[in-house]
Amino acid sequence: MATIRSLYQCYVKTDNPAESDYFGLIRALVALRNQHRPGSPPFVEMQQEIDRAYGLLRREMIENSGRPTALVSFGTSGWRGILGKDLFVKSVGQVAAAIVAMYQGVETGPELAQPLGVKSLAEARQRGCVLGHDNRFGGELLAGRVCDVLTTNGFTVHWAGEATTGTLSAAVLEKAAAFSVNLTPSHNPLDYGGFKYNAADGGPAAPILTNRITETARDLMARDRQPALEPDPALIRSCDALATWISLVRKNRDAHGLDYDRILTGFGRADDLVLAVDCMHGASRNHIHPFFKDQGGDRLVVLRGNNDPTFGGIVPEPSPANMALVNRTLGQRSEPLKLGVLIDPDGDRIRFTDGIVDIDMNRFGAMAYYYLHEVKKLPGLVAKTVATSNFANALAAAFGEEVFEPRVGFKEFKPVIGRALVCFEESDGITLRGHTPEKDAYIGLLLALDMVLSLRKNLGQILAEIEARYGSFFAAKDGVTVSQQGDVLQATLSKLEKYSKGVEVAVGNQMCRIARVIDIDGRKMIFEDGSWLMIRPSGTEPKVRFYVESPTRAGQAALFQCARGMLAELGLV
Repeated sequence: MATIRSLYQCYVKTDNPAESDYFGLIRALVALRNQHRPGSPPFVEMQQEIDRAYGLLRREMIENSGRPTALVSFGTSGWRGILGKDLFVKSVGQVAAAIVAMYQGVETGPELAQPLGVKSLAEARQRGCVLGHDNRFGGELLAGRVCDVLTTNGFTVHWAGEATTGTLSAAVLEKAAAFSVNLTPSHNPLDYGGFKYNAADGGPAAPILTNRITETARDLMARDRQPALEPDPALIRSCDALATWISLVRKNRDAHGLDYDRILTGFGRADDLVLAVDCMHGASRNHIHPFFKDQGGDRLVVLRGNNDPTFGGIVPEPSPANMALVNRTLGQRSEPLKLGVLIDPDGDRIRFTDGIVDIDMNRFGAMAYYYLHEVKKLPGLVAKTVATSNFANALAAAFGEEVFEPRVGFKEFKPVIGRALVCFEESDGITLRGHTPEKDAYIGLLLALDMVLSLRKNLGQILAEIEARYGSFFAAKDGVTVSQQGDVLQATLSKLEKYSKGVEVAVGNQMCRIARVIDIDGRKMIFEDGSWLMIRPSGTEPKVRFYVESPTRAGQAALFQCARGMLAELGLV
C-alpha cells in the first residue's frame, strides 16, 4: 500500500488534475500486477487499483473542457492521440460535428459528392453511419458522444458496439450506409485512442475528405465551439457487424475464390489441424467462436481472449515478440497441420505462423497472390505499397501480370480496388478482390485456412516451395522517434535527395550502386543487386521509419546500419 500511495503521489496531481499522468500510473500498476500469478490475491488487488486509475481517466475524459494537446490530424489511418489529453468526450464530439458539417456542405460543394458517395444531406442522413469501437478504455463512452452528435443532426446510426474495422467496413457495404466511424487507434499502445472515418465505399477516406474534417475540427476547437445536443434514440439501429461480413464474403466468393461455408466445414472435419488465434484482448475476441460456427472443439484455441484495455502491458501489434505465445501453444500440439495467427485490437492487421516459421505480410501477401493466381486460377494484377517486399513483383513478372505500387496507406489502393486480386502492405494489412477496400484480418485468416486445408501443407512449407522457384526476399522494418515533425521534418529528410541514381553507398563492407529511386513516399533506393532501403516519416506518430530488403537474411543488418547512418548524417539519430 505504501508503494501504491507513492505512485499516486507521483502521477496524480490533485491540485491540478490536467497535469496528472494517469497512464504513467496505469503502466506502473500493470508492471506490479504482472509480477503475480493471475487470480492470486496480490494480482486481484493490483487489478482493483488499475480499475481505480481508469476511473480517474474516465473522469478526465468526461470533464476535460480544453483542447487536445496536439492539433487534430488525420494520418494514413485516421486521427490518433492520447486518451484524456487528445481524445476525450468534447474533442471527439467536435470531430463528429466536423463530419456532420461536411455532409451539410455536400450540395454546395460538388467536389465532395464523388468521394463521399452521397449526393445530398438527406441521403446521408437516411443511409446513416455504422458506428463501433475496439476494446480501448472509454471506447463506448466516446462512441456514445459520436452517436449523440449524429442523431441530433438526423443521421441514422447503425450501432455495432465493439467490433473490428473489417466487419464495420463490410456493414457499410451490406447496409448501404453513408459512412462508418470506428473509435480505435489500431495497434498503438494502451494510452492511445483513435478515430477512423470511412466513406460510403467502406474504405479509408480520400484526402479531400480527411483534410476537410481536419480543417473544420481545428476551427471548432480554436473557437471552442461545441455542438448543442438533442439526441434521438429512435434513429439508432442495432448492427451485427460480423453477420454482415459473412454475408459479403458469401456473396462475392466468385470474385475472391473463397467459399466461407466450405472452408469452415473443412476445418470442422480436419482432425489433423489445430488453429491458434491470439486476439491480444482486442475486438476479435468477440467474433472468433461465431466466425467458426463454434466448430473445431479444442482444435480452435483462442489466446488472450479476455477484455483487458492494458493488453497485459504489451504494445498490441503483430510482431515476432508477441507471436511467442502462439508459437509455444502450437509447439505443444501433436496435430501435423498447425496454423497460428496474431490479430491486432481492431482486427485490421494479422500475422501468421505454423509454430516454426513466422510469416509477416511481406511474404504472406505474395503467398496469397501465388495461391489465388496459380492454384485457384484467378487472373489479375497484384497491389502492394512501395514500402512492401518485392516478392510479389517477382511473382507478377513470372505470371505476366501488372504490379500496382502506390505510397504507404491502404487508401492508396482505391484506383485498383475491384481489379487487383490481392492488395496488401507490409504493416500486416490485406484485402482481396470482391471484399472491402479496407484491410481486414479476417479475410487473411480465411485465406490462410483455405491454403492449409486445400494444399494439406503448413504455411512454412508452402512458402519454402514458392521461394525455391521464385527466389527469397528478406524484408524488415524499424524506426526511430524524432523531435521534428511536419514541414520541419520533411525539410530535413529532403536532404536525402543526394542519394540519387548512380550514387555509390557503403552497405556493410561493400559499395553498392543505386540503380533506381522511388520518391512517391519518402525515398526508396534500389541497388543493382535488387536489395533496397527506404526512409519515410510516419503518418501517425513522431517517428521516421525505415524499411529494407535483401536477397539474404544476413544482408538486412547491413542495410539497417546504412539507413541509420543516413539518418545520423541528418541529425535525426
